[in-house]
Amino acid sequence: QHALNSGVRRYHVAPVLCQRAKVAMSHFEPNEYINYEKLEKNINIVRKRLDRPLTLSEKIVYGHLDDPAKQEIERGKTYLRLRPDRVAMQDATAQMAMLQFISSGLPKVAVPSTIHCDHLIEAQSGGEKDLQRAKDINQEVYNFLATAGAKYGVGFWKPGSGIIHQIILENYSYPGVMLIGTDSHTPNGGGLGGICIGVGGADAVDVMAGIPWELKCPKVIGVKLTGKLSGWTSPKDVILKVAGILTVKGGTGAIIEYHGPGVDSISCTGMATICNMGAEIGATTSIFPYNERMKKYLGKTGRADIAALADEFKQHLVPDSGCQYDQVIEINLSELKPHINGPFTPDLAHPVSDIGAVAEKEGWPVDIRVGLIGSCTNSSYEDMGRSAAVAKQALAHGLKCKSKFTITPGSEQIRATIERDGYAKILREVGGLVLANACGPCIGQWDRKDIKKGEKNTIVTSYNRNFTGRNDANPETHAFVTSPEIVTALSIAGTLKFNPETDYLTGTDGKKFKLEAPDADELPKLEFDPGQDTYQYPPKDGSGQHVDVSPTSQRLQLLEPFDKWDGKDLEDMLILIKVKGKCTTDHISAAGPWLKFRGHLDNISNNLLIGAINIENGKANSVRNALTQEFGPVPDTARYYKKMGVKWAVIGDENYGEGSSREHAALEPRHLGGRVIITKSFARIHETNLKKQGLLPLTFADPADYNKIHPVDKLSIVGLKDFAPGKPLKCIIKHPNGSQETIMLNHTFNESQIEWFQAGSALNRMKELQQKSS
Repeated sequence: QHALNSGVRRYHVAPVLCQRAKVAMSHFEPNEYINYEKLEKNINIVRKRLDRPLTLSEKIVYGHLDDPAKQEIERGKTYLRLRPDRVAMQDATAQMAMLQFISSGLPKVAVPSTIHCDHLIEAQSGGEKDLQRAKDINQEVYNFLATAGAKYGVGFWKPGSGIIHQIILENYSYPGVMLIGTDSHTPNGGGLGGICIGVGGADAVDVMAGIPWELKCPKVIGVKLTGKLSGWTSPKDVILKVAGILTVKGGTGAIIEYHGPGVDSISCTGMATICNMGAEIGATTSIFPYNERMKKYLGKTGRADIAALADEFKQHLVPDSGCQYDQVIEINLSELKPHINGPFTPDLAHPVSDIGAVAEKEGWPVDIRVGLIGSCTNSSYEDMGRSAAVAKQALAHGLKCKSKFTITPGSEQIRATIERDGYAKILREVGGLVLANACGPCIGQWDRKDIKKGEKNTIVTSYNRNFTGRNDANPETHAFVTSPEIVTALSIAGTLKFNPETDYLTGTDGKKFKLEAPDADELPKLEFDPGQDTYQYPPKDGSGQHVDVSPTSQRLQLLEPFDKWDGKDLEDMLILIKVKGKCTTDHISAAGPWLKFRGHLDNISNNLLIGAINIENGKANSVRNALTQEFGPVPDTARYYKKMGVKWAVIGDENYGEGSSREHAALEPRHLGGRVIITKSFARIHETNLKKQGLLPLTFADPADYNKIHPVDKLSIVGLKDFAPGKPLKCIIKHPNGSQETIMLNHTFNESQIEWFQAGSALNRMKELQQKSS
C-alpha cells in the first residue's frame, strides 16, 4: 500500500497472501476489488435454472446479470440486463461519451472508467516529433478529456501512453472481467479471459451512470484448436483463417469461444491478437479460457495476486465439460499455414504461398510500397521480437527492406522495453521508422507522402482492418493484413510473390539464402520497462474541477437533446441515398482528418455518408436533391432537407455499419434530420448505436424488397402507434408515377429500446427516469 501511495507504478504481492483476500482490479485503482464471489453466486443460480453445462462465455456473461434469478435467458433472442465491471474509452469516442455523460447531470461515474489518448496522433516523421505535434494540435481536446476525467472520476492516460487495448491488457483486463469499451477492438481483452465488448458512447454512459446495460443474449460459436503452432505460422493466422471461414458477418450476434488442446500453444498476447480481430467477423466478442500462459503474463505485468485469485476460482474461468456450442469450427494448428487477407476486406483469405499468383491473376500490384507492423492487434513484445528475428537475418546478409517499413509500439511499456532489449535498434537498421505509441496508419492517421491519391499500389500490414481508403484515404491502395513477421519478410523482399517458407533471397555477397522461421521470447527475461509515467489519477473529490467547452470552439460542442417522437407515423420521407454494396462506418463517418471533429457534432456531420456509393449514379458523395433535382454532396443535401423540415431515410445493403464502434455514424444522420435506416442486415454495434440515438434501424422482411425501392420514391413507416417487440412495421412505397406498394420491415427493438425511440434518444429516456425518481 505504501508503494501505491508513493506513486510507484509496479509492485508484486506474494500469491500466498492473496488467497481469498481482497485483490484490486488494477494497481491504479487499489480500492476497486475483483468480486469472484458474486460471479460464482450468479453462475450457480443460472446453472441451476438452466440445468445444463455452461460455456465459458455464458459463465462470465450470466455471472454479470443484474437479476440472475429472474432474467429470461435464450441465446440469440432475449435481451440481458448486465452489470459490467468497468468502462474504457479512446480519445476519439471519449469526447462524445463524456459530452453525453455531462448531459446526464450525474456527478461521478458509477464504475471504474478510463480514457486513453491514442487516436489523434498522426504518423508523419517519427514517434517523438509526431507526439509533440499532436499535443500542440489537440491541446483543447486533451484538456477537455483530462479535466472531464478529473471532475467525474475517470482515469486519464495521456497521449503517448499507448493504444487503449494494449493498455487494458497490461493493466485492466483479467480472467472473468466484463469490460465495455468505446472501440470495436475492445475484445482484445479476451486474450486474458475477459468478456470485453465494443460499444458506442451511449452504451458506455449507461454503465458509467450505474444503469443496467442491455445486450441481446449472444449465441456461442466454438472454435476448437488442436495441434500446435510452429514455424512461420502465428496466432494472427488463426483469426485470418477463421475470418475466411465465417466472413465479415458470420460472427454477428455471437461470442467466439476458443477451446481445445491447441490453446496452450498460444501466448497470452497471441490470444489477444486473435480476439482483437474477431471484430472483423462481426462477433460480439471473443474469449480464451484461463490457463498457464495467462498466469505467466499476469505475473510479468505485476499482477501475480490476480493470477493467484484466478487459480482459486478457475472452475468458473473455463467452460464446463459437455457444454454445447451453436456452431463448432475445428482448426488443426499443426496444419495451419501462414495467411494474408485482402485487399479491401479482412475476410478474403489466402495462404501466403498463393498470394503472388492470385495478385497477378487479379491485377493487384505485386510490388509492396510500404510494410507496417504494430497496432492494437500485433504490437506485443513477442510480435516485435519475431519481426526483429527476421530483420536480423536479413542484416546478416547485408540486406535492408526494399519497401518502406514502419513500426508502431502498442504502449509506452512496449516501446521502452524493445528499446532496452535491442529490438527497436534492429528494426531501424533494416530500414524501419518507429512511430508514436498510437493507432496511427491503422485508423487513417497517416500523412503519407510516397504516392499520389488515386495511384494504384499495395501495402501489407499487421493491422486488423483494410477497407477501401482505410489507411491512407486512397481508394486505390490495396491493403493486405498478415502477421508482423510475414510483413517484415515481405518488406525485405519487396513483393507479394515472395514466400518466406520456400523462396530464397540474395545477399550483398551474391549468395542465396533462405530466411529461417523466427523464434522469440513471448515475454522479456527481465521485467518490463514501464517507460515514462503517463497516467493521471482522478482526484478523490473532483466536484470543484472546471470543464471548459468554449461556445466558439470548432473541436468541441455541448449537446442539445434530440426531439421526441411526435406520436405519429413517419410519412412521406425522402430517400437521402440508396447505398450500393458495402457500407462500413468508414463510409458513413470517415476517420482520418475527420477525427479532429469527434467532439463537435455539427462539424463532423459534414462527413455523413461521403464514402457510400449511390446506386443511382455509381458515385460517392453525389446524390439527387429530391426538392431541387440537383445532384450534390450527401451532407449538403441532408442539411437542405433538415432546413426545409423534411424527414429522410437511408436504404442500405448487407451488414450495414460494419467496422468501428463510432456512434458518430448514428449521431450524424439523427442530427441532420434522418429518422429511418432500412437495410438487408446490420452490424451489431451500429444497430444498437442507431437505436440509442432515436433512429429506426429496420430490415427487409424479404431481402429482395431492397430492389423495390428507388432513390426517387417516398416512404411512409406505418404502425408506430402500436410499435411493439417482435411486431413488424409496414412501409408504404410511393413511386413518382402515383403508384404505391407495401412491404414489411422487421426490427429487433425490445420494450426499453422502444422507449428510447419515443423519448428521442436513450439519453433523453435516462433523464426522464431520473426526473421521475427524484
